[in-house]
Amino acid sequence: MKQYQLQAIAHHLNQFNYISRARRVEDNTIEVVFEKHHSYLFTMTRGNSFIYKAPSHRPIQNYNAPLDTLLQSLLSASKIIEIDTIPNERVLRIKVAPKSTYKDEIVVLQLEFTGKNTNAILLDENEVIIEALRHIDAQSSFRVIRPGITLVAIPPYQGSMQTGELKDVDGFLESEYQKIESQKLATLRKQKLISTQKKIDRLCELITKLPSQTQIEAQITQYANYAHLILAYLYNIKPYDKELRTYDFEGNHITIPFPKAIKINRLSDYFFGLSKRAKNRAKNIHIERDNLESKKVFYENIYYAIEQSKKVYELELLVPKRAKSLRKKEHLREGELFWIEDYKVLVGRNSTENQKLLAIAKSNDTWMHLRDIPSSHVIIRTDKQNLPDSVIYAAAKLCVDFSVKSSGDYEVDYTKRKFVKIQEASNVLYTNHHTVRVTKEGVEIRI
Repeated sequence: MKQYQLQAIAHHLNQFNYISRARRVEDNTIEVVFEKHHSYLFTMTRGNSFIYKAPSHRPIQNYNAPLDTLLQSLLSASKIIEIDTIPNERVLRIKVAPKSTYKDEIVVLQLEFTGKNTNAILLDENEVIIEALRHIDAQSSFRVIRPGITLVAIPPYQGSMQTGELKDVDGFLESEYQKIESQKLATLRKQKLISTQKKIDRLCELITKLPSQTQIEAQITQYANYAHLILAYLYNIKPYDKELRTYDFEGNHITIPFPKAIKINRLSDYFFGLSKRAKNRAKNIHIERDNLESKKVFYENIYYAIEQSKKVYELELLVPKRAKSLRKKEHLREGELFWIEDYKVLVGRNSTENQKLLAIAKSNDTWMHLRDIPSSHVIIRTDKQNLPDSVIYAAAKLCVDFSVKSSGDYEVDYTKRKFVKIQEASNVLYTNHHTVRVTKEGVEIRI
């Protein structure tokens, strides 16, 4: 941010009388809502800090660090005293009187757009640090940023400040939002398309490598013959032999390699076991293929949903970082894990996973399914809480995006898991349900 832009923004923000809400919505972004309807966002990324104006929406995850608690308690519902800048510095100061304090108190949110030293700092009326986005110790800088320490002034800027005029502040900040959002959307979409395509390619590879029925039947016969031949020639096998060279029952020369760590007297059992497993796989190979095919369709639906996403928020819902990092901690082997406003959401990728999600869901969890259309089952872990409408709609949209490619209006039914009765496999009957309508927009037709 340039200093003359900050001055114009400060002058513009002084028209407001109070702050409705202040919170962190991304790792380095603080949202300040003025008079309920005017949302301004301050991105305090080192080397790339800026301000923009955008519609307010709930963050994908909640932040609970000390700074977040203090932003809520000190700035939300506070009266604005003054918003100004520090002369010849790229620093914006929002001075307020908190509503939550029992006596008169002044608090300052100091937003420093100063390159590598960019920071957001809460100060009291004596310039003592209450909390900060980034703590800085004495080993890193002469300007220590820690609670309880008086804030040292920024060294005077030696260069010349760029001058200019900014008349339409909101127009400028909204255009900044559109520009930043489109750049971020393009980058994020590319990353998530590559990630999803890798999963699709991996499933295609697994499907291609699946043996045919003929190949499995040949394995059944081969392993059974190995076992019978070993039994027939067991007296000729020495403890140190690594293979058996002999003739099969039809007089053909044959070599049977021995696996490591298997005793000679257990070799026949080993090959009989392989034959039995191959026989079982022959019975179920179509199920294995169907599961892989349904997972591939699931990720293809994600791919198309990513292509049509128009907001960064939608992309983060489709392929969330947090779910990927916490998947192992959740011990979730089946289904996809998502987080919507700190609610855990599980989505089945095929019939088998739908059955498992139904089995692990608790009675008060919320269950979702497309009405009258085969689809993924969605489970929202609620712990008896009342779900916000925004969570229900976002989860319903996931259910639609992951289940169908065609655009149109879809109805998603949802109810408590205790009202869902399993009929056969993942087919269910349910009662006491509600319905949410989701519109799926069209995607680009590829030739």
